[in-house]
Amino acid sequence: MQKPGWRRFPSAPQVDPAIIEALRTLQVSLLSDNMARLSGSHGLIAYHRPRTIAGTAVTVHTRAGDNLVIHRAFDFCRSGDVLVIDGGGDVSQSLLGEIMATYAESIGIACLVVDGAIRDVAGIRALDLPCYARGATHRGPYKSGPGEINVPVKVGGMTVSPGDAIVGDEDGLLAIPPGDAAALIEKAQAQQKTERETVQAILERRYDRSWLDALERKAMG
Repeated sequence: MQKPGWRRFPSAPQVDPAIIEALRTLQVSLLSDNMARLSGSHGLIAYHRPRTIAGTAVTVHTRAGDNLVIHRAFDFCRSGDVLVIDGGGDVSQSLLGEIMATYAESIGIACLVVDGAIRDVAGIRALDLPCYARGATHRGPYKSGPGEINVPVKVGGMTVSPGDAIVGDEDGLLAIPPGDAAALIEKAQAQQKTERETVQAILERRYDRSWLDALERKAMG
């Protein structure tokens, strides 16, 4: 029996590679619009060059400022996974730095998501590894525990379950249950097509703004 606070569960199956590839082609804002605009992270900073990331969540819940369980969580990650770390949003001690990030990159982790602080920002930015974090501090972590692996967590106000598809870009991050992904992609692709047509209409000076009059009439009753 696993002790509370020290539980480790097997990683969930990876999301279908075709789903992951499709998610990489879509802006997070398009996906968010089709999730009722209620989902997604806030307050996490991207410490990497702009790009869209997508992968399967391996989750960690750790005590603020302690990274013992994060080191163990690497053993649960496969190439293409996103390591999602719930550090309670504490930024008084860092949870990882350049060495851990370099190791994460070496085993094929697709992205680090840290609701807590990181350090060695310059070194992390030099890597080809996306990293989101709540903030940065030079103060290093402790290694005492406890911590749990592959349990539901919350990062940036967003609930993440092990095995969720994680998508991120410059606007933020989304966690998508795998069973919802295919229908969500279809809706987001349709919206993407519509928005591209709208932009083209603006550029060609044929954009119809009559919708605004109707919306104002409705709003004013």
